[in-house]
Amino acid sequence: MNNPLVQPDPGLYIWTIVTFLVLLALLARFAWRPLLDALEQRQQVIRKSLDDARQARQELEQVKTEAARLLSEARVEAGEIVSRTRSEAARFAEEMKVKARTDADALVKRAEREIEMQTARAMENIRRETVELSVAIASKILRRDISKEDNERLLNDTLKEMQSRLPH
Repeated sequence: MNNPLVQPDPGLYIWTIVTFLVLLALLARFAWRPLLDALEQRQQVIRKSLDDARQARQELEQVKTEAARLLSEARVEAGEIVSRTRSEAARFAEEMKVKARTDADALVKRAEREIEMQTARAMENIRRETVELSVAIASKILRRDISKEDNERLLNDTLKEMQSRLPH
């Protein structure tokens, strides 16, 4: 059996190799090169996306860190403000207490002065009335006029004597 398809033919081999090489050159030039270029570009896009994702993650971490720092600073500042407000409120309350005490003391002193003045006026009125009454009584008793000055002197001496005997 001599089958020509099974028989080795050197010309067929050469033409098969030449066809294969031409096909290989054509595929390399028009198919593989653009395919490899497309794959390279795709790889670069993926690398860039990964790099961008890493950078975004780092920026997110930085933002988180900054936010935590700002939150911490805000808490500290809020604590300081609350502390300052409390101390100012305590100081204001103390100032108000001192002012109230001062006002109360001034009111008491004014009242004491007023009482002293009223007492002095009352004593002066009592003295005057006593002098007039003494003069009237003495005039009736003696049936004569005693000078007002004599009577005042006598009355003042008596009052001084009485005041010196009173406990202070």
